[in-house]
Amino acid sequence: MKRVLIIATDGFEQSELMQPKQILEDAGAEVVVASLEDGEIKGWDEGDWGDSVTVDLTVEEVVGDDYDALLLPGGQINPDKLRMEESVIDLIRQFDNAGKPIAAICHAPWLLVEADIIDGKTVTGWPSIRTDLENAGGDVVDQKAAVDGNIITSRNPDDIPAFTQALMEALEMSGDKVLENA
Repeated sequence: MKRVLIIATDGFEQSELMQPKQILEDAGAEVVVASLEDGEIKGWDEGDWGDSVTVDLTVEEVVGDDYDALLLPGGQINPDKLRMEESVIDLIRQFDNAGKPIAAICHAPWLLVEADIIDGKTVTGWPSIRTDLENAGGDVVDQKAAVDGNIITSRNPDDIPAFTQALMEALEMSGDKVLENA
C-alpha cells in the first residue's frame, strides 16, 4: 500500500486537499494529513471558510521515510503560512533528496521555491506565483500538470484530475476507474 503525506494548515484550498485525498484513498493509498498543530484545520472554499479536516499528526511528528509521496494543496493562505515554517521546508527537502514524488498545486509551488528545489525544473502554478517560479529558476509552463522528475505541479482546482493522475503514475498506482468518477 502506498502512503501519501499531505501537509496543510488553515486556509488550504478545500477542493485541492479533499478531492486528491479521496481519489488516492479510493485507489488504495493510505493518506495522512499533517499540520503545524493537532486538531483540525479549516479549508477555504470559493471565497469563504469551508470544511474542516482532522489532522493525523503534526509536522514535527512526521518521519519522511514512512511515506512514498508528498502532496501540497494550495490556496493562498495555506502555503504562505507553511513556507515560513522551517520544519515544513526541511520535510520537502527530505522528500526531494530521496527522489520521492512531490505534488504541489495552485499556490503550493511557493513551498518548492522556499525549499529551493525547482531551479531548472519545468513547473506550473497559479498565475500570480509564476514570476516567483521563474525567479527561482523554474521553466514555467501553462498546462494542467507539469511533471519534471519527482516534481509534479498544477495550476488550479480544474486541474485536480490531471494532477492526481500524475501523482498516481509517479507512485505506479492504477486509478483509471477512480478518476472517471472524479
